[in-house]
Parts: sequence; C-alpha cells; structure tokens
Amino acid sequence: MIFKRLSTKLILLVSFTAVIIIGVFAFISLTSQRDVLIEEVQRHANQLSETVKKSTHDEMLVNRREHIISIIEKIAEEPNIKEIKIFNKAGEVIYSSDKNSVGVKLSQTSENCIVCHSNTKPVTTLKINDKTRIFRLHPDSTRVIGVINPIYNEWSCYTAECHAHSEDQSILGLLDITVDLRNVDYQLAKSELLIVILALVSIISLGLIIAFFINRWVDKPVKKIVEATNKLAVGNLNYRISSTSKDELGVLSNSFDRMTKNLSEMKMQLFQSDKMASLGQLAAGVAHEINNPLTGVLTYSSYLLKRAKGNPELESDLNVIVRETKRSREIVKQLLDFARQSVPKRIKTDVNVVIDRALNIVLNEIKIKNAKVELLYDKELPEIVVDPNQIQQVFINLIVNALDSLREQNGIIKIKTEVVSLSPKGIVQIKKAVCPNSHNLMDEEHKIEGLPSIKVKAKYKQNEGYIHLDPIYGLHRHHYGIPLIKDKPFELSCPTCDISLMVNDSHCPECGSSYFKLTIPEKGELIGCSKFGGTWQKWEYIDEKGKSDYLQIKIEDNGEGISNETLERIFDPFFSTKGQKGTGLGLSVVWGIVDNHNGRINVESKVGIGTTFKIKFPVVIN
Repeated sequence: MIFKRLSTKLILLVSFTAVIIIGVFAFISLTSQRDVLIEEVQRHANQLSETVKKSTHDEMLVNRREHIISIIEKIAEEPNIKEIKIFNKAGEVIYSSDKNSVGVKLSQTSENCIVCHSNTKPVTTLKINDKTRIFRLHPDSTRVIGVINPIYNEWSCYTAECHAHSEDQSILGLLDITVDLRNVDYQLAKSELLIVILALVSIISLGLIIAFFINRWVDKPVKKIVEATNKLAVGNLNYRISSTSKDELGVLSNSFDRMTKNLSEMKMQLFQSDKMASLGQLAAGVAHEINNPLTGVLTYSSYLLKRAKGNPELESDLNVIVRETKRSREIVKQLLDFARQSVPKRIKTDVNVVIDRALNIVLNEIKIKNAKVELLYDKELPEIVVDPNQIQQVFINLIVNALDSLREQNGIIKIKTEVVSLSPKGIVQIKKAVCPNSHNLMDEEHKIEGLPSIKVKAKYKQNEGYIHLDPIYGLHRHHYGIPLIKDKPFELSCPTCDISLMVNDSHCPECGSSYFKLTIPEKGELIGCSKFGGTWQKWEYIDEKGKSDYLQIKIEDNGEGISNETLERIFDPFFSTKGQKGTGLGLSVVWGIVDNHNGRINVESKVGIGTTFKIKFPVVIN
C-alpha cells in the first residue's frame, strides 16, 4: 500500500532523478579528474625526460660514458622513477639505470619502439601525447608511464672530433624514462571513493529532505483532505480542515471547508424549508382542529373556577387547567403568526406609543419579576410608516425575552428611541438583481445571515464554480464555491445564460482590477471589484442619497446574557434556550416582521452582563 501513495511516488521519482543527475555528475567529475592527473603526469615525465636529455648532452658530445651513467643513476634514484634507458639507432640499450638492461636489443614491435615503427616508414618527430604510453609490465603489476624522447642529430654531433655520426642521420637514438603510477592510481582510487561516498551521502540527504518536505507539504495535507472527504461521505458536514497554508493544497482545503459549510447550510435550509412546509400545514390544521376545543376548555374551566370559590383544592386544579389552556392557545397563535407572515398594514405610527402599549400588555410580568424599566424616549421622534400591531408584537417578544433573562433582583430593562444617521453601506439590502438579459440572480435557497444571496458564476483560470455575494451593500461575507487566490481577479457571469458581468474597459479605483456590474431593477446598477479580497463597491442610486435617517429602538437588559454559540442561532425557527417553556418561534417572528418593514435587527450580548437588541427602521421607506 505504501507504494500506491502519492507522496511515495513523488519521493521515488525525485530520488531516481537525483540519482541519475548526481551519478552523471560524479562520472564526469571522475573522468575529468583522471584526465587532468594523467596529463599532469605526462607533462611532468616529459619535463623529466628533457632534463635528462639536456643534462647528458655535453657528456655525449665528448663521449664521457662514466659521467653519463652517473647522471642517469642519480636521476633514477628519484622516487617513482623505475628506469631510464638510452637506445641507439639499432634499438640496443647503451645506457640504463638498470645495468642488466645494457646491451639488450629491442625489436621494432616492443613497447618502447612500436610508437615510431608502427608504420612502414619510421616517424622522425613525435608529439607529446605520442611520446608517452601507459602500460603494465605484467598483468598483476601497477601501471607505469613511459616517455620516449628522440635524440636528434645536430650540428655539434656530426662536426665533433669523433665524427661518430654522419650528417644524413636524423635520429641518433632514443631516451626512454619509465615512471611508476602507483601514487597516481592511489590518488585516483581515493578520489573515486570520496566522490562515490559524497554522491551517496548527497542522494540519501536529498532523499530525506525531499521526504520530509513532501510529507509536510503534500502527504499530511492530502491525508487531511482524504480524511475530511471520508467524514463528509458518512454525513459529517461539520468537519473542518482549517488549513493555514497559502499554497494550492491550502486553497483546496479552505475551499473544502467552504463547500462543507455551504452544504451544511443548504442542508439546514432544505430542512427548514421542509419544516416550514410542514408547519404551514400544521398551522392550518391547528387553527381549525385545536382552537375551538381550546376555547371550549378555557370557557368551561373559567366558569368552573368561579364556582369553585371556597374549595382551595379544586380551585388550584382549575387554575392549572386555565393557565395551561391559555399557554396552549398562545403557542397556537405564535405558530399561526410565524407561518402566515401576513402583509403589514402600514400607517403613520408613533413608535413611542407602540412601546407603551406593549409595556402595558406585559405589565403583570414586569411586576412579578420586580423589574425596573427605564424609558429613554426621543420626544421629537418622527412618525414612520409601519404596521403598529406587528411592531407591537416585536416589542412584546423582545421585552418578554428580556424579562426571562433577568436575575431575581436588580433587573433593569432600558428602552431607548432615537434617530441615527447612517451610511447606506452595511445597511441597505439588495432585494433584486438581474443580468443584462434580465435573468434573476437572487438565490432564495442559499442565504447569508438569513437573507437571500446573489448567485453568480465565477471563473478563475481553468476553475469554474459559483459565488454567492453578500446581499447587504458594502458588506463582503461572500460564500465562495471555487478556489481563489488572494489579490487575484476572477471573472463573473450569469449562471443562467453565461453572459459576462464584467466591465473590462473600466477599473477599480483602489487596485486597478476590472469590476463587475449588477443591474438593480428601478435602482440603477451596483459595481464592485472583482479581485478576491477586494472591498470596493459603488451603488450610485443609493450613494447619491447620502446618509439616511433611521429610527433606532434599543432594548437593553442586564440579564444572564447569551453565549457566542447560541447568539448565531437565536433567530432560527424552533431554536430555544428555554427548554419546554419556549417554542423557539418568538425571535423568528421578530426577524420576519422587521425584515418585511425594510428594517434591520442585530444583537450584542455578553454572558453575565446582559443583552442589547437594536432595531432600525428607515424614516422614509424606500
């Protein structure tokens, strides 16, 4: 199995390549070093030959044999010089450092003579490479190098008193020096061994380094991705790789995390859609099948309660029946409110008055909790066009939640109204967006922070996928379904007709990248930077209006607070922290009503300190 792994294949491939490269380099290095050493030995032997030749020149002219023999013997005492010989024209040894060789006559095919007599006509001049030869005296001996140096006839020879040679002779004899290559071969063997050892060490070291980094940069990330895909295959959509690497595998890991997050969200959306469909059917059935029996139970139990005066035990039981019947009726009402999401009946409304009405409804609960309510109203608050009944329901739900979170004593709820002037960026929601061919780009199924996203097709190099853009102007909580690289631009197109959404002849004023353009029906065009990580956007229709006034209602309590994990889900239907006491629909109803009024709601909370809800309604409805 280990040889089937990608990292093993990469290590073997790179190691094999390294062996070939280092092996070729070692071979070339050894060959070059061997040639250099041999050339140096040849040059040294040739210089030695010339030295012997010049040292014996004058002695030969006067035929001083004793001096010649003495010179030859002394030079032959040098280390590594095996023998020095001088041949005459006939091939007879007339001088030698080895006395046993004097008088020996060599044939033209011998090692010493073959160079000059290899052709039919003897060679009279020799190059330095032709003068030298490397051979073994016998198969088991070390190598030796022999240098042949012709002794040429010159004017001094044929004019000397002895007249031993005629002027017609070109070569009078031959000087042959044999040098032992034992030390040279030892150095060559030593160098070869050293280079082989260095090559092996280099290959092993390189293999280990490659194995380490491939294991770190390839094997481990791939294992994490494989493990993540296996987790995903068995349905674990919450598994995350969380890679910090910036390379392709890191991008792939982050893309996988985004994919699983999107799948998880889509699964939840499908689940919520199924629940909502079921809830709609349930609500309709509940309205007809349960409301009437509950009304009957409540009527008769209330009647019996009046008749039970003086019977404490029966009165207590009937109080339980009345209380629980009212609670059941309230649950049914919340189900109907949530499922119907009725169209608001908007009129000019004083929000301060609506808050007062909501407080009167929950006054008994405030007294039971012994809570203190601080009202910080803006007396010059402008009227806004809203459905007062629905807005009252919003305040009732939020105040009841605040009361439930208060501790036994020192419970305070602060309600503040004011007008705030805000930039449209981060506030205005894009509810409609189309391509140049008028295809709808809004995706109701894929939501970002509970709002329908803008679905576009994205292309980066050879990769294609979908990006869901944040529907809030100026925010950039996009969901990416394609691997991208930071600060690199990508191209956008319509997912339906594939028409380009890019404006190539204009560029982002911040980074110079091309920007995309979305058509907002009846509200102009939205343009934005196409660079991954770019934050520039412009919507002239909204920007020309400048800052807008919003009526802000802040409801703050000093209760138990909400954890960060819970805070992310408080607006989800059926999510409740009250156990069996809550239905999990109160805040979902609040979100739906505020959204239907083009408002925004956000929450801040710290455990043990308290929670603050901020609701903003535009003073002028767009």
